[in-house]
Amino acid sequence: MLYPRAQPTDIASLSLAAVFFNAASGSLGYARMRRIDFRSGAIFAVASIPGAILGSLATRHVQRSLFDLLLGLAVIAGSAFLFIASGARRIDLHPAAHSPPTGGKLIAGILISLIVGFASSFLGIGGGIVHVPALVLLLDFPVHIGTATSHFVLAVSALAGTLMHLSHGEYHGLEIQTLALAAGTLAGAQLGARLSTHVPGLVILRVLAIALALVGIRVITDDLVMRLEQRAYEQPAENP
Repeated sequence: MLYPRAQPTDIASLSLAAVFFNAASGSLGYARMRRIDFRSGAIFAVASIPGAILGSLATRHVQRSLFDLLLGLAVIAGSAFLFIASGARRIDLHPAAHSPPTGGKLIAGILISLIVGFASSFLGIGGGIVHVPALVLLLDFPVHIGTATSHFVLAVSALAGTLMHLSHGEYHGLEIQTLALAAGTLAGAQLGARLSTHVPGLVILRVLAIALALVGIRVITDDLVMRLEQRAYEQPAENP
């Protein structure tokens, strides 16, 4: 919304850098609260790296209009998934009930992390919109531990994607914007980590779902309006 005419690589790289700083800062806060499952998180983080690398490469081959459509649909789908997840079962398990996944659940977590790493790097978004409900519903993570562990995984995958974008010179001319976004996310992540301990997990999921739906609708409608305006501008004037 801030850069309607920028290339997808610029948007994704700028956003992904902010995602990395947010996730890294939030992970530090969650680590101090001992909410990260480092055993599972390390495995999932390694699994997310190949997806993050492929996602950063794929962004270079997508036009902005298609990128906006995919971004809007992705966050709307994430919103719907969160609403379904929040009402599917009792999700506010006590943190003490958590045990790291093994066997088939561990394999499922690895595959999910690979996909989340790709989507996060490709679109420049936080993969928590899918990763958190997947950890909670499929792998039986308590929501606060799932959120913290997902943050840790995202910090690693976002770093991998950011380094790939950096290696292709896609931050050239965006240094100031990147630092400005980083400053805000570093502070906001610490605040969010602290507030998360005082907000029920169900509320976290549903507030996030509403926010994502609004953002997705806004991105798609803005793109449609811009395309209609461009078409009207390019259409030759009728003779009087």
